[in-house]
Amino acid sequence: MKLQAVFVAALVVACSAQRSGSSERDAPILKQEQEVNFDGSYRSSYETGNGIAAQEQGVLKNAGGGEAEAEEVQGSFQYTAPDGTPISLQYLANENGFQPQGAHLPVAPTPPPIPPAIARALAYIAAHPPPPEPQQGTRRF
Repeated sequence: MKLQAVFVAALVVACSAQRSGSSERDAPILKQEQEVNFDGSYRSSYETGNGIAAQEQGVLKNAGGGEAEAEEVQGSFQYTAPDGTPISLQYLANENGFQPQGAHLPVAPTPPPIPPAIARALAYIAAHPPPPEPQQGTRRF
């Protein structure tokens, strides 16, 4: 999960680095806050003079729980794209992966409806499951 947080931070830096002009590269940091706690939780945020802002917070869930232990990070960032479009992205990263949300992200198309014949076949299969397979080494007479 920390890798995902680093990825998002790198994405913001890369997007801001693509902007041209020395004033963009020399944008002052207007606000920066960081807090790291002994339990593994943290908060971080910054804002620059050219309109870039980011905030993130993370917490270790099920600490000491072995396989159930997971880092959960949530945050957001915003900046203006080179074409002037305002970009705002919110994200959650946890044991279910990286889950971004933003108006600029593409949306998957709605899948077509299931044809009636296939729907009937699926209903029939669900209502009439196959008999269990005999165990290996046993004979059926």
